[in-house]
Amino acid sequence: MILIWTGLLVFVLALLAFDLGVLHRKAHVVSMKEAILMSALWIALGLAFSVFVYYGYEHHWLGLGSTVDSVDDAINDGQSAMIKYLTGYVVEKSLSVDNIFVIAMLFGFFAVPAIYQHRVLFWGIIGALAMRAVMIVVGAALIAEFHWILYVFGGFLIITALKMFLMKTENSDPNQNIVVRLARKLFPITSRYHGEHFLVRAGTPASQESEVPGSPVEPDEAVSKVKPGTLMLTPLALALVMVETSDLIFAVDSIPAIFAITADPFLVFTSNVFAMLGLRSLYFALAGMITKFKYLKPALAMVLLVVGVKMLTAKWLKEVLGEYFNFYLLGVVLLILATGIVASLLFHSTEEKTG
Repeated sequence: MILIWTGLLVFVLALLAFDLGVLHRKAHVVSMKEAILMSALWIALGLAFSVFVYYGYEHHWLGLGSTVDSVDDAINDGQSAMIKYLTGYVVEKSLSVDNIFVIAMLFGFFAVPAIYQHRVLFWGIIGALAMRAVMIVVGAALIAEFHWILYVFGGFLIITALKMFLMKTENSDPNQNIVVRLARKLFPITSRYHGEHFLVRAGTPASQESEVPGSPVEPDEAVSKVKPGTLMLTPLALALVMVETSDLIFAVDSIPAIFAITADPFLVFTSNVFAMLGLRSLYFALAGMITKFKYLKPALAMVLLVVGVKMLTAKWLKEVLGEYFNFYLLGVVLLILATGIVASLLFHSTEEKTG
């Protein structure tokens, strides 16, 4: 298994290097066309990986499919592993869309120039992958040792879904976030952006191409008190910290969601990785259309509710629906998301005609 994990990590790092070193070597504003093409490429790559999953588990390459999946107490063959991977991928990808709403709000609050948004997202995704890897390892260990933790995860997902239905978070103020407040107390922060830098030395002039005031940082009078040469955070660093924080919060929801589908660490991690890799491009493709998706958030809440119920009733569902019950779950998730998207577009179209 060490070889398969090493190969996976090398492959993911190569993709990230290609993304940053080739596709986005120079900072630029990502156009809608570029974002849609890149989103299609990442989605195609994520779906294509399911072919590797099928043959890897069917033929037990490098130990894949050699242990019992504690979610349904069965060893995954090629077909079951592929269905679980695709279901996990769709769930993680759909939940990441909710994260996009928050990221758009954060970028607006910190007035992040469009030319540097990709850089924040890139490093944010790397940090997110590292955090999720740790959470997956811990979660898998807990499930292996305490099977009843699955029911705790299921109950948590149901509670989270109900909170998403009932609570409104659109007007949250990052100024009140404890991470932002702590960063301001611990580090001096510049009042303007300095190109694509997260850290600068005091006395460094702000980049002319990014003379955008950072509304949430301390005024110039406070910055002027810092000794020349002192390392300072830029507003871009604050935006990165908040993106990482928001993903950590969303990971608390999404990691239990994938464990409702499978406890196989390889399937859990790969479905997360390929869903996250396309988040940057998906953000630029959807950021301008966020207001059109009025019913997407309720649809995502319903997905969490369905997945949570599935986690609590997995054994009963398997008896009633048979061994392909995970395939039916995939269909239900896709149907819920499609309904949310179509309803949102119809509502937006009707609103435009009457408005």
